[in-house]
Amino acid sequence: MLFLGYLGELELAGGSLSIGVANITGYSVISGLAMGMEPICGQAYGAKQMKILGLTLQRTILLLLATCIPISFMWLNMKQILLWCNQDEEISSVAHTFILYAIPDLFCLSLLHPLRIYLRTQGITLPLTYCSTISVILHVPLNFLLVKYFDMGVAGVALAMALTNFNLVLLVCAFIYFSGVYKDSWVAPSMDCLRGWSSLLTLAIPTCVSVCLEWWWYELMIILCGLLANPKATIASMGILIQTTSLVYVFPSALSLGVSTRVSNELGARRPGRARISMIVSLFCAVGLGLGAMVFTTLMRHRWGRFFTNDREILELTAVALPIAGLCELGNCPQTTGCGVLRGSARPTTGANINLGSFYLVGMPVAFFMGFAMKMGFAGLWLGLLAAQGSCALLMLFVLCRTDWVLQVERAKELSIAQSPSSSSSSSSSGSLLPISNIPPEPNINIKEVNKKNSAKSVNDVDEILCTKDDSLETDPLIKSTQSLH
Repeated sequence: MLFLGYLGELELAGGSLSIGVANITGYSVISGLAMGMEPICGQAYGAKQMKILGLTLQRTILLLLATCIPISFMWLNMKQILLWCNQDEEISSVAHTFILYAIPDLFCLSLLHPLRIYLRTQGITLPLTYCSTISVILHVPLNFLLVKYFDMGVAGVALAMALTNFNLVLLVCAFIYFSGVYKDSWVAPSMDCLRGWSSLLTLAIPTCVSVCLEWWWYELMIILCGLLANPKATIASMGILIQTTSLVYVFPSALSLGVSTRVSNELGARRPGRARISMIVSLFCAVGLGLGAMVFTTLMRHRWGRFFTNDREILELTAVALPIAGLCELGNCPQTTGCGVLRGSARPTTGANINLGSFYLVGMPVAFFMGFAMKMGFAGLWLGLLAAQGSCALLMLFVLCRTDWVLQVERAKELSIAQSPSSSSSSSSSGSLLPISNIPPEPNINIKEVNKKNSAKSVNDVDEILCTKDDSLETDPLIKSTQSLH
């Protein structure tokens, strides 16, 4: 955004629109599908079934690369799509140029997202930080080289973004190879990676829907800005604000990724008490992050926009909306963290339902009413987002407080069994893919109903979880003893 602002108002507006469209049609889909492997890998690592990690990595990369093909064809015709959405022709032309040069970035992210999750679910995060730091440092000279020296304009900004992610993929692959971290989980490419996809898709598709529903809201606001008076100023200001929220989002996102890994590891290791403690601690941290974000955006409302542009109208719009964006973070931080808990416990459908209700049944009507019916314009759209984030946070907290963690341990055990290579091979020999029913659904039932359906061995396994003296429920004061009577 800094380099787009350097190029001018039209380039900033066109780049903002193209980034929004790319997020809606590509990046959100790739990111959401990749997150489907997170509970599988996290719970498998907790259960010490390392081969599942390598097999799931292969399947996810194939899934993402296949998904990139139709998305790329859509991006090739983006100008016509934007004009069909009644967007300004000049802005649409700039956006089309940007998104064409961003196509390689889509394929880079199809490799990068699964590799990150593969390492993170094993608790390997510091090398990822080092690799990201190096690639970001290289990003600045790449922009100067392509934008200023080669005079490529918005195309140079998009290409620099793709090259930065490509460098990051190379660095992460180099770390995995030279550190030997892949050895325990390595599975030689075989037909196994083409079988047993139903369990992965059962998690990946709802996770993708959940991620897309939230991402799309922000990007749809950019498109709605094109329908307001002076679309160049409103779209540019919205681009600045969304990039600002993306910067703030780094902190709750990191917390969400961390708690997702921790919860999935603990459930895979059959320690429900520790999983619940991780959830509670992360939610308290999320509230603190939300308060910090609100204070930051309020104090910086008159200064922040000057980092991107000197246009007076854009600065005024940004200053009006920044305090509202800060209030949004009070809801966004806890709900983002809650989404991580749901991912770690393999409940993506619940998250998708919450996002659908909050953003599109609450937030969208409020945004249209405030922005267009009440003539509040730009600020009205952000009030709609505030309503969406608030309702989403409340629903998320309600669901998490009612979670039966002992039941989640049983679901984690069955998910690991469903994803094992031996399970995939046996399913293929019978001539059918792994049934979706191998992953227990997300019903709100108690453990009695589960035990009635399980064999005597499964009942003994659950009793062992409840009665073990290692470091599970006996050391956790937050799990009531009445749960052991179920």
